[in-house]
Amino acid sequence: MKHPVDVHVGKRVRHRRWMVGMTQQQLAEKVGIKFQQIQKYETGMNRVSASRLWDIAQTLGVPVSFFFEGLSIGAGDMGSDEVESLPGDLLADKEALELVRSYYAIPENQRRRLFDLARVLSDVG
Repeated sequence: MKHPVDVHVGKRVRHRRWMVGMTQQQLAEKVGIKFQQIQKYETGMNRVSASRLWDIAQTLGVPVSFFFEGLSIGAGDMGSDEVESLPGDLLADKEALELVRSYYAIPENQRRRLFDLARVLSDVG
């Protein structure tokens, strides 16, 4: 049975990998494992060891803590449905991921203006 924390960490690995435009094969090669192992990590079927999570974090350019963001303290006692609905899991939506990815592809000065516009528009509703 999958542990909800393993599922959450796996989702965060998948989201970050996707955000940086890396395939499972590319990530696997960089951390020295087979892509099938990355698949198992991303689905929560296999647990990621501390040293492997460190390697993945280094490769994806995030701190190890990134993979635990959005996870509540009592998550180990939750069912998987509850973990999936945590507030930090907005990136489970593919459209939201594409939006964030596109946003960061915009030059910084234009990105700031777009951010200000979005803030103003969201206040209107």
